[in-house]
Amino acid sequence: MPDDALGRPYGVPVRREPVVPNGVLGMLMFVATEIMFFSGLISAFVIGKSNAIGGWPPPGQPRLPVEETALNTAALLASGVVLFLANRAFKNDAPNTKRLLAISIALGGFFVLFQGAEWVALIGEGLTLTSGQLGGFFYLLVGAHALHVVAGFIILLYTYRRLSHHELDRFTFWPAQIFWYFVVGVWPILYWQVYL
Repeated sequence: MPDDALGRPYGVPVRREPVVPNGVLGMLMFVATEIMFFSGLISAFVIGKSNAIGGWPPPGQPRLPVEETALNTAALLASGVVLFLANRAFKNDAPNTKRLLAISIALGGFFVLFQGAEWVALIGEGLTLTSGQLGGFFYLLVGAHALHVVAGFIILLYTYRRLSHHELDRFTFWPAQIFWYFVVGVWPILYWQVYL
């Protein structure tokens, strides 16, 4: 069979670069489903909150730590900004990519640890899953987000490991960023709805 000018047999289709890499497309689809999941949880919370007898928050329930969680929120948002800077450094093959990624991971770790400390304190004050509507919704919404943060944290650690071994490529880094930006982006909405 004769070959074309590039040495490929005629009739064999040329493999083209995908418009959107598979990992990015898969992560975008996953994030779209997670947005629907959190939208459903937030909608249920808003309906429950608006129908609460005696106002919201329910009487006799501990108050959520608004100020402390605001600091924690700032740490998570800063993590997203630093990840964006790490991506820019990675594109330019800058030597500070690893440091920026480590800072982003550390800020994410700070968020996880202090959310955990908040939960321990609230449980000590009597806010549990079974203590009432506030506790049930709080742990459902914030707990679902916490699971996503931990998963994102693990993904970022994996990304850091790949970067440390000079094995990180943009097709691995993009999906990790998309997931982390989702985790960072959904938190201010939860903070606004649940804490304020």
